[in-house]
Amino acid sequence: MNIVAFVVSFLLFAGGFLLMGYADTVQGFELVMFAGGIIMSSLGVFIPIHVLKRISA
Repeated sequence: MNIVAFVVSFLLFAGGFLLMGYADTVQGFELVMFAGGIIMSSLGVFIPIHVLKRISA
């Protein structure tokens, strides 16, 4: 279970940075994409810190 959570967290974290990087290429949706990237990266950090701590204990 921890390996699956790590892979999901890493994909969310890296995908969020990728989404923030490509935000300036889409005309009209820059803010939406950048905010989505911040939320995705935050979820990628939130899962191992808060969720996995409660599952493992």
